[in-house]
Formats: sequence, C-alpha cells, structure tokens
Amino acid sequence: MVDNERGQTLINKYVWVIETIYKAKKISFRELNNRWLDNDISRGVEIPKRTFDNWRYVIWDMFGINIVNENRGEYRYYIENEEDISNNGLRSWLFNTFCVSNALANCQSIKERIMLEYVPSGQYLLQPILDAMKGNRVLNITYYNYWKDEENNFDVQPYCVKLYRQRWYMVARSTNSHYYEKGPRIYSLDRIKSIKVTDQSFEMPKDWSAKEYFDGCFGIMVDQSVEIQPVKLKVSAEQAYYIRDLKIHESQEEIECNKEYSIFTYNLRPSFDFQQELLWNGENIEVLEPLWLRNEIAGKIKRMWDIYQDNQV
Repeated sequence: MVDNERGQTLINKYVWVIETIYKAKKISFRELNNRWLDNDISRGVEIPKRTFDNWRYVIWDMFGINIVNENRGEYRYYIENEEDISNNGLRSWLFNTFCVSNALANCQSIKERIMLEYVPSGQYLLQPILDAMKGNRVLNITYYNYWKDEENNFDVQPYCVKLYRQRWYMVARSTNSHYYEKGPRIYSLDRIKSIKVTDQSFEMPKDWSAKEYFDGCFGIMVDQSVEIQPVKLKVSAEQAYYIRDLKIHESQEEIECNKEYSIFTYNLRPSFDFQQELLWNGENIEVLEPLWLRNEIAGKIKRMWDIYQDNQV
C-alpha cells in the first residue's frame, strides 16, 4: 500500500473513532472495540490499547478534538470539547468535511449514484493563499474585472479567506498606497487568473478580526453603510420548516408560530445579498420590519413585474 493510501486509511480510522464517541457521548474501550469489529474498516482486527492512545494524540493534533477518559466507574471515553464540533468553526468544518469524505470513500461501488456540487478554485488557489497568510507574505495576483473586461496585476496582503455557497473568497488589502488607505476588500478566487507568494512580508494589524469584519453581515458582502439592525420576517408555515433546520443567519430567533406562518427575527445588516436571499424565497417570506427594507423589497418586486409586463408575448 502506498503512503497516501495508508494516510487516507488512517484518517478514515480517526474519523470513525471521533464519530463513534461523539454519537455515544460516553463509551468504554471494550464497547468501542465491539463496534469497531462490527465495521468493515476493522478488517476483523481489534484496536490495541496503545494504538488507540496514539490515535487520541493524533486526533488532538489534527482536529483539535480532545478524547479523554472519565477515570472512574466504567472508565468511559468522551470528547472533552464536544461543543467545538457543534459550533460553526474551523474544527467543526474540518470534522464534518472528513466525515463526508470518509463516507464517500467507502461508496465507490455506487459512485454513479452520488451527485456532488463542484466547488471551483479552492483546490488550486487556496493553498498558496493559506501559505501566504501563515507567513504574512504579500501575494501577487492577476485579477479579472467583470465590468471593465480586463485583467490587472497587483500585490495584496491576505487577511482571511471565507467559503460562501461553494465559492472561496479572500479578504486582502492592496499594497498600493492609494487603495491601501481604503482598507481591505473582497476578492473572488474564481476571478484570480494567476497567483504567486512573494518574498515581501507585511505586518498583520493587531486590531483586525475576521469575525468583527463580517459582524452582522449576511454572505460575503461587507457594506458598512448599512447598520446592524433588527429585522422581522413573516414566513409561510411550509417554508418555516426549512428555515428552522438551516438558519438564514446565526442571529435567527423564532418568536411566533402557528399553522399558517411563523415570525422570525434577526439582527444583521440587511444589505444587497440579504435582500437577494429574501427574493429567492419568493412569496414564502414577507418583510415586516424595518419599513425601509419592506419598501426596498417591494420596489424590487415592482420593477421585476414591470419588466415582465413590458415583454408579454
């Protein structure tokens, strides 16, 4: 077996251990081994105690997930920082990604029946950006401008990356003195035609935070001209099921529910991309507050209606 196959097999085992303990909450080593033997991944061979302890250390280094023993009673194992898996952060994303990858890797016999969504740009451009971020190195990029239909080459300081709806984005600051003063801006990796990590270094601002930069934002657009404010939506009963399962925004709260509709509240910046999300839901969502947002959405709907009225066959 070649090295990369061996590495992938080990990762599958680590993911299996994490998943099993996470689902069980607490589990003894004997019960863990029994479940292990019931799974094809074991190939009928138990996990030696020393091997399991080594895996626990590797799992901590790789995923930041700490598997500990309660050291009393049944001496069961559990995940000490279980909340990190549930929270929407890097550890959670890594764990979920590996879980899905592990499941798909064991389904080669039915691969034609598994339909996936393509995520462009990440596999080629993400690594050099992450390398530059770790070393605080300036990136030289060639970026395509949709509106001017031209490519421009310039240097940027990479601050952070964000994945949104199957597309990767980079928040970076131009080294050009004129644009530098305007602060960081967002670049879509799909529009980066070439990229190179330079030898030039930069100092990451100590007071800059990716979380604060996107505070109150929906999606990828950062519009500081739109204040963070309460938003109230009336959602049809049928659509409410989907919104409960997959929140529109982390600030979402359901304050009213009946057979016909639900009322959800949010605290965010209702900028362009949030308005597009509301329109995507069509007649299933009605803006109740604030009034200016209700009027804005109504205006967009009216302009759309006018277009179809003017072009009726």
